[in-house]
Amino acid sequence: MQFMIIVKASADSEAGAMPSEELLTAMGNYNEELAKAGILVSADGLHPSSKGARVRFSGEKRTVIDGPFAETKELIAGYWIWEVKSKEEAIEWVKRCPNPMPGTEAEIEIRQIFSAEEFGAEFTPELREQEQRIREAKKH
Repeated sequence: MQFMIIVKASADSEAGAMPSEELLTAMGNYNEELAKAGILVSADGLHPSSKGARVRFSGEKRTVIDGPFAETKELIAGYWIWEVKSKEEAIEWVKRCPNPMPGTEAEIEIRQIFSAEEFGAEFTPELREQEQRIREAKKH
């Protein structure tokens, strides 16, 4: 099972404040532990929403909205993708994480990633082959 582990933004991360050397060291050690356990697929931090954009879809119309975005608690500051056996295992690993926003309350969200099998008959053999080609191309 794959899970996306989402680090929620804070006022500091949205202001572009960079993490301290202490936090970078703690996170580096934590990421190394995840890698050694064989569960880390990827991990990245994100620039503040002021450097981002959203595209709103309304029928055929597309509207671009430049950041920053108002609801900091709904924004993402970074993420991991993990391969674990269960949501409970993901929770246990998150509980071991250094506080990603020292000095303030922080929140990390855990969301399971859909597997191909979960899409049912609508995910035809042709679509499954296409998905496999895309996954193979990403590895190169």
